[in-house]
Amino acid sequence: MNDEGTYIDTTALIMLKHAATNTRQKRNIRTQSMPGPVAIKRRGRGSEIDDIRLWTYGDDIRTIDRNSTARTGVPHVKTFREEREHTTLLLADFRPAMQFGTRRVFMSVAAAEILALSGWRATELGGRVGLLAVGGIEPLLIRAAPSDRGMLAVISGLLKAHAQSLDLRSAKPVLPLDASLRIAAKALPRGGTIVLASNLDDRGDQFEDAVQLVLHRCDLKIACISDAFERSAPVGIFPFETREAVRGVRIVSNQSPVRKKREAMLRQIESLGARVVEFHSEIEPEDQINSLGRLHGRYN
Repeated sequence: MNDEGTYIDTTALIMLKHAATNTRQKRNIRTQSMPGPVAIKRRGRGSEIDDIRLWTYGDDIRTIDRNSTARTGVPHVKTFREEREHTTLLLADFRPAMQFGTRRVFMSVAAAEILALSGWRATELGGRVGLLAVGGIEPLLIRAAPSDRGMLAVISGLLKAHAQSLDLRSAKPVLPLDASLRIAAKALPRGGTIVLASNLDDRGDQFEDAVQLVLHRCDLKIACISDAFERSAPVGIFPFETREAVRGVRIVSNQSPVRKKREAMLRQIESLGARVVEFHSEIEPEDQINSLGRLHGRYN
């Protein structure tokens, strides 16, 4: 890996719009701002039909369903589901553990790439996109905005937050993931989506509680970033040096339980209701579209 893999390339993140758009170019969707293209659970006067029921006194006669009324001989009316813009908050983990990589790029850079793809996908669906980045002295929050304007602000925030995290030379503690999730949940309207890109290191003592809190308010999708060395490190003794100039060695053996523990941890998070998909930092972002599809599920 060269030095370029340690920094975010804003042009590359902007160009990822084409990769996200190409996956949907055969679909004809509405992308205007209002009304939003996403149907939510709250009933209202949108255009999405929610149910057909018996007419009761006070119902608007304009909502009468002629087919059901003619078939049964009893007046029936349609109820509708309110539509609104869907809000996606991208949660970028730029803490020290993410500033590591043995192939192509740092895991923090790979996280920014996956979040950019997710953000472009969300704007393509007509939604709003915001950012919460942690890893610097203070979390960086970019309020959600629609279309390209929102994504350009997010990419600018990713660049700023990542640069600050790289320049942070002190040993000051940074927020664990449980605290970051709680901040994200408060910054996001109910019914939105949080997309977290992290290696899930230093999750915090209350991580599972934080996940459940988020899922009570919105969807949670986790892009678990991993490096090739972590997944299949060769057996041996490896020297290392931390950012604080602390040196040591790490012994890797065939009996290392790290991978099994990681898989068990991912299954535990999924059992709470979050969607978790692993992304390999050595793979180019354009080649991770299938994994992105698994992360977000079907298109709405």
